[in-house]
Amino acid sequence: MNRLVLPGVYAPQDDTALLAEALSDERCEPGTRVLDVGTGSGALALEAARRGAEVTAVDLSWRAVWTARLNAWLRCLPVRIHRGNLFGPVRGRSFDVILANPPYVPAPDTGHGPRGRSRAWDAGRDGRLVLDRICHDAPTLLRPGGVLLLVHSAVSAPDRSLSLLRGAGLKAAVARRRWIAFGPVLRAREGWLRERGLLAAADDREELVVIRAERPL
Repeated sequence: MNRLVLPGVYAPQDDTALLAEALSDERCEPGTRVLDVGTGSGALALEAARRGAEVTAVDLSWRAVWTARLNAWLRCLPVRIHRGNLFGPVRGRSFDVILANPPYVPAPDTGHGPRGRSRAWDAGRDGRLVLDRICHDAPTLLRPGGVLLLVHSAVSAPDRSLSLLRGAGLKAAVARRRWIAFGPVLRAREGWLRERGLLAAADDREELVVIRAERPL
C-alpha cells in the first residue's frame, strides 16, 4: 500500500491494511459503487478503483483531498474525491460498499474538539465522536444488499457499533480482528486509558476490528 503521503495526512497503517483485507472479500467490480469516507491518502479508494469499481472518496482535510487526488492521478485511476464532513458531499446518493476508517482513539477532554493532525485519530472521551455518526448515517446510503466495512479499535466499544447498526436494520458482525502493538498515541495515553477502564491492566497490545454490516435485500 505504498502511497505518497503529504505532511499532516494520516498514513496507511495496520487499520488500513485490515480494512483492505476485508474489502478483498467483497464484490468490487465494474459498476460497483464504492464510497471511501475519511479517505486520507486514498489507499482504500485506489484499491477499489484498481478492481474496476466506481469510487467516490471524501475527507475533511484539504491536504488529504489533494494527497488522494495526486495518488489517483499518478496511478491513472478514476476516483472522485471531495472535501467535506463525512457523508455531506454525497447526500442523496447510494452505494454498494461504504468503507470507513474514522478517528476512534479516546482522548482527554481539552475543552475543544480535535485540532490539526489529531483530527485523524482523536474522537472524544469514549472514542465514539465520529463512530456514532457513521453508524447512524451510513445505513441510509446503502443500496439493498450493500455493505458497510468499518474499522476501529476494541477500546472504542465495537459492541455499541454492532448494536447501532443492527438497530438500523442491518445484519452486522465482526468480520476481522487483529492484535497490534500500541502506536505512539495509545502509548502516550496508556495510563489514562487504564484509569478509565478502556484498557485492562494485562493488555499490552491493541485489538483492531472490522465490522461488516449488510443491508438486507
